[in-house]
Amino acid sequence: MSMATKEPRQPCCSQLKLFLMAMSFVYFAKAFGGAYMKSSVTQIERRFDIPSSIIGVIDGSFEVGNLLVITFVSYIGAKMHRPRLIGVGCLIMAAGAFCTALPHFLQGPYKYETTISHSTEGNSSESMLQCLSSAEQAQEDKPPSAQNQAECEKASGSSMWIYVFLGNMLRGIGETPVMPLGVSYLDDFAREENTAFYLACIQTVGIMGPVFGYLLGSYCAKIYVDIGAVDLDLVTINHKDSRWVGAWWMGFIITGTVMLLAGIPFWFLPKSLPKQEKKQKKMADGAAEDQGTFLPHEDNKEVATAEKEPPINMTALAKDFLPSLRRLFSNSVYNLIICTSLVAVNGFIGMITFKPKFMEQTYGQSPSKAIFLIGVMNLPAVALGIITGGFIMKRFKLTVLGAARISLSASFISFCLMLSQYFMQCDNAQVAGLTISYQGVPELSYQQSNLLSQCNRGCSCSIKHWDPVCAHNGITYASPCLAGCQTSTGVGKEMIFHNCTCVDEVAMPPANLSATLGQCPRKGDCDSMFMVYMGVSVVGAFVSACGATPGYIVLLRSIAPDLKALALGMQTLIVRTLGGIPPPIYFGALIDQTCLKWGSKRCGGQGACRLYDTFAFRARFLGLIYGLYALSYLLWGVLYRTLVKRHRKLALKTQAKGQGANGCPDEGKSKEELERETTI
Repeated sequence: MSMATKEPRQPCCSQLKLFLMAMSFVYFAKAFGGAYMKSSVTQIERRFDIPSSIIGVIDGSFEVGNLLVITFVSYIGAKMHRPRLIGVGCLIMAAGAFCTALPHFLQGPYKYETTISHSTEGNSSESMLQCLSSAEQAQEDKPPSAQNQAECEKASGSSMWIYVFLGNMLRGIGETPVMPLGVSYLDDFAREENTAFYLACIQTVGIMGPVFGYLLGSYCAKIYVDIGAVDLDLVTINHKDSRWVGAWWMGFIITGTVMLLAGIPFWFLPKSLPKQEKKQKKMADGAAEDQGTFLPHEDNKEVATAEKEPPINMTALAKDFLPSLRRLFSNSVYNLIICTSLVAVNGFIGMITFKPKFMEQTYGQSPSKAIFLIGVMNLPAVALGIITGGFIMKRFKLTVLGAARISLSASFISFCLMLSQYFMQCDNAQVAGLTISYQGVPELSYQQSNLLSQCNRGCSCSIKHWDPVCAHNGITYASPCLAGCQTSTGVGKEMIFHNCTCVDEVAMPPANLSATLGQCPRKGDCDSMFMVYMGVSVVGAFVSACGATPGYIVLLRSIAPDLKALALGMQTLIVRTLGGIPPPIYFGALIDQTCLKWGSKRCGGQGACRLYDTFAFRARFLGLIYGLYALSYLLWGVLYRTLVKRHRKLALKTQAKGQGANGCPDEGKSKEELERETTI
């Protein structure tokens, strides 16, 4: 008899561990692809010459994909072969990644806007005048006809960002079954006291995906987009220039391959496993009581009978869907968790989408460096915080209330650290005619006409192009022509401009009147301020992540076992629909309002933003994040208070049952009423 009980034990454990490893890998793969997408938004914005609001639409397409299938997957999929559905999802994610990279192979080479491309040919020691004649400039500024513009846009492939939109949507569809089906599968067959630790392990391995995703994004951002197809010696910009586009397509091919490999193990896993808690039932019961599920005993009987796995009846499932939804949303704690998560995710998605751009514009960092630092500093801190939270839950066997306390405290401390970031600021980049006058006086201007001055009026310069040069006086000029430069020497990145008349306008003229390609670096104290900002950001990321696993346990222990997959799926549906789609759009639109200098498309019209007002950017970006997080913490307080009341009410009911064991006080109550009373 003992031999019969020992035989099936080994396969159960090995298969559960195999599923745990497979889930960890797929969490890594999906996070790897998602983080790379986030790290590439700046490159995509520049490549297709689109504003930040359109980037928000592209980023939100991932959540649209989730929205299309989440209800079916979370409800119907929970009754089907869950591991194989996850494997199908991995195939779809890989197809989405490959679709995202497709525009690079369908459109022509990237042509950045410049006013000096005509002077890079030849090897003469001194080139033609940078000031253009009035006739040449009038022809350059003349808007193209409708027919010419249509032909130009077709040739340049400026609308090919639709492929990126569709690819990101496919990735969202493919990722849908991973979380609700995978987590419910693990929680169904693992001991309850181990669930928190298993989830922490999965999330910790998963958080390494963003680390590698951002590192890959940083690497690809330094490689020119058309590497191997153009002569890099003739490219006059580098990876620090706001017109530079990295090899964004390369990373999507890599992430798609990883997603493809991640789905293989799920095709060899069974539909269900024997419960891990059966052999040590008494110990598991005690641990479950410590964790505070507070579920009626009838639910355990239902789970036991569910192991018989009757044939799936789609008609019966459809009829039971609305009653299941009614039972789920009658749980006030679950509703509060949804509202709290929704507001917090709005702030988080908006922050993580545009954080590299914030670091680039506020502290003068290149996109590749900003992405690299997020990958090697912030994300490891998040991983350490997640595993720390899971370890605390397992080590101290905290109740639901204990988990809520940790999550609430961690959120509040991280919010205080985030508030301090508002005061870690740098001055605007010194650009003549935009942030300072040509005489060196600080003067913010959103009017493009201020780019013209007495020193460059004779040049008939274009004010729509962005081709910055840095003079020896530390001031950036929007183009060599606007700097009044007369001649140039060298080719490519080594080009130097001479006799720049506008440089002489500053009160204390420099030793020479020359300028070099690119923007001037920020002042020295900005680098030290940036290091302080990164330090506070890393500590805040660690503290906030410490509350992630306890917060997830509060969600898992607040719902009945037969509604677990549906609850996780509905949370994903609501939070990703209202918390994932709108934030990149309204954050992007808000950021666009702070643009000082827009670029010009190849075929005419407004392109991507080249320079932002740092002060307005910081105030609006951080202010919106602060408002959303403050509201989420207020809801967390209401949620905790509700949990305390439920806990006290349940304790009184348990005490009353113990005193009146001979009676049956709950005999006349329905199953739904019992669940509403006893489920936290």
